[in-house]
Amino acid sequence: MSHYDTLIINGRIVDGSGNPWFYGDLAIRGDRIAALAGPGAIDRSDARQVIDAAGMVVCPGFIDIQSHSILPLMVDGRSLSKITQGVTTEIMGEGWTPAPVRGRNIDPLAHAIFPYPLDAWKENVRTWTRFRHWLEAMVEAGVSPNVGSFLGGGTLRTIAKGMEMGKASADELALMRAVMAEAMEDGAFGVAYALIYPPDAYADTDEIVEICKVVAAYQGVYITHIRSEAEQLVEAMQEAVEIGRRANVAVEVYHLKAAGKANWPLIEPAIAVIERARAEGVDITADMYPYAAAGTGLTAVIPPWAQAEDKLFDNLRDPTMRARIKHEMLHPSGDWEAMGSRDPESVMPIGFQKPENKQYIGKRLTEIAAMRGQDWIDATFDLLLSEQDRIGTIYFSMSEENVRRQLTLPWIKISTDAGGHDPAWSEQYGPVHPRSYGTYPRVLGKYVREEKVLTLEDAIRKMTWSVASRLRIPDRGLLAPGFFADVVLFDPETIADRATFEDSHQLSVGVRDVWINGVRVLADGVHTGARPGRIVDGPGRRRSGSPTPTIR
Repeated sequence: MSHYDTLIINGRIVDGSGNPWFYGDLAIRGDRIAALAGPGAIDRSDARQVIDAAGMVVCPGFIDIQSHSILPLMVDGRSLSKITQGVTTEIMGEGWTPAPVRGRNIDPLAHAIFPYPLDAWKENVRTWTRFRHWLEAMVEAGVSPNVGSFLGGGTLRTIAKGMEMGKASADELALMRAVMAEAMEDGAFGVAYALIYPPDAYADTDEIVEICKVVAAYQGVYITHIRSEAEQLVEAMQEAVEIGRRANVAVEVYHLKAAGKANWPLIEPAIAVIERARAEGVDITADMYPYAAAGTGLTAVIPPWAQAEDKLFDNLRDPTMRARIKHEMLHPSGDWEAMGSRDPESVMPIGFQKPENKQYIGKRLTEIAAMRGQDWIDATFDLLLSEQDRIGTIYFSMSEENVRRQLTLPWIKISTDAGGHDPAWSEQYGPVHPRSYGTYPRVLGKYVREEKVLTLEDAIRKMTWSVASRLRIPDRGLLAPGFFADVVLFDPETIADRATFEDSHQLSVGVRDVWINGVRVLADGVHTGARPGRIVDGPGRRRSGSPTPTIR
């Protein structure tokens, strides 16, 4: 009888720790790495299957700390565009999760930016009264990657206050804290706020601190799309530090960036805020994607107060409110992230679904406005009313120089800020941000091999163990005996992204084989159809059986 299921030989081992690569053989038994040894040290006859990795890098599977695959996984559990990048674990939750469904959160799919059919899930979603119900449903349906999540901060606030602005009452805050504690015990990694979007934007610093005290009691993480990535970038970063200090909670900043050309110089002061806080004992780090353009809804150009109580479309139909919103967009007050207002030429809406609007896909907002004989703000209002949707949009707002600078930071991690797609079904619904297909190969091809911005070992550390250790996942993210067998083989000479902003539905190249929990999911670049993904739990779940934590 063979002692191992799979033996990978002749590979260049990059183990995820940041240590220099070495030649070695890796053996898998069941769902775990059983042995890691020098070349030829493991008997070939002792394995059911031998994989020759000559010329390949063998490394841990990539852990995407900012995945938006919640809805794509409901359509297609294979997550093809992620698996072909080498992603083996997807961590979700920015601002929104489809569970728990309770309180005033009765229709969790109401605000989803997703045109694909979800009818098969709509009734199931309403039964997910606990955070864990959703993750269990995903695994039961079958998913290729492992899945885990933060509790969406917007979801948490919706449970207590719906889409109302204003300070939470004592009872509302108590409800949010109780739901947060339950989610931590259900396996959440912490809470994830997206503070430029409603209803997250309505939460003040004090409210977030009180929620984060619960997260800290379970050793979780506060992860945040900070309140500004433009003119108020430094102040927003200081707020993140303040929350970390006051709640004594670890802080992770989503997609570090300085948005808008006038603000590109602010990246250094923002980095300085993080490094100064770290020197003072505040545990704050960040992640990023390797593109100089962002992606979110077209509604991001509209002030959050115009979207309160779910009345955005009503407000856009009302002449008085429309005029008030337009004035605020032309003359932003400074207390919200006025995306695109300074440079509408940098805004490219792509998420049109109505046939009459598809002519605008791939055109800048100013060009669309000229085609319609309107100014860009009125064109925005009318397109939103036409689509009755947030309209997925690309914002060309960042600096390539800053991207390179950020990649070198020791505390940065790589993330996609995107969902998994398959061109076979996704292309018909229009373009997506190319990061859905190309994030990790882009780093390894463009920034490691071609431009030598960072080393291979450091890049892989920022995709694997750096993420696992941040999230306190003790048994993934490294190639080491006893760890789960999430393993990737890629060709360091050919790995590259192919997706572009003009032609986004293009799978990356260079990743040859992927194992998840010991099961081969990608073989010679082709998805096997296997769906061995499991729930990856946060520290609160793993504390089961321990004394109930003291929550301040």
